[in-house]
Parts: sequence; C-alpha cells; structure tokens
Amino acid sequence: MLESASLSPPIQDESGFVALTERVLAAIGAALDSAESGDLDWSENDGVLTVDCGAGGRIIVNRHVPNREIWVAAKSGGFHFRAEGGIWKDTRSGEELGAELRRLLQEQGAALDDFPPLPG
Repeated sequence: MLESASLSPPIQDESGFVALTERVLAAIGAALDSAESGDLDWSENDGVLTVDCGAGGRIIVNRHVPNREIWVAAKSGGFHFRAEGGIWKDTRSGEELGAELRRLLQEQGAALDDFPPLPG
C-alpha cells in the first residue's frame, strides 16, 4: 500500500493553481517580448496564451484546471506539463516546459534564445 507522504503533493486548490499558471503565462509572455524575432506576436486571454509565429503557424499554451496541468498545442502535436518539484515537466517525456517551448518555437520559425525559469 502506498503511503500518501510518498506521493508528490498536488496543487491543492483551483485558485492556487490559477494564480501559479498566471505567473507562468506572464513569464512566458515576458520571454517572448524579449525575443528578437520580428515575426513573433502573442496574446493572452483568460489563461490561454497564443503565440503567432507568422508563416510558421501558432502555438497555444493554456492551463487545464481539472488536471492541474499546462497544455501546449503546436504543429508537431500536443503536450501536457505538470508541476513536479518546482518544475513544469512533460507528462510523457519529462522535458521541462521552457526548453520544450523554445524547441517548438524554433521548429515553427521563431527565434528565442532561452526561457527564464518558469515558476512551478
């Protein structure tokens, strides 16, 4: 039988999760603002951040409250990230959210040097 102390503590309540993801989306927006790509534009509305990569298409980053995850949709597929130990990790590959966003942006033609650490 698993003891509850051995499990990673989930983000307890919806308001805490929403507040955390607001900080994550703001950090992503700040990183995008500092990007040196003229074809990169973004907007955020009610927990959904849309990155327009010009001819490369769009990347959508949004919070998924029921699962306490951040979901990313890009040309190459969909990705789910869960906060683990202060880091947002892909639930399949274990890749960190910022590193994965950087890779996806590059695949879709947007230049971005790096993401700062994203609050998890």
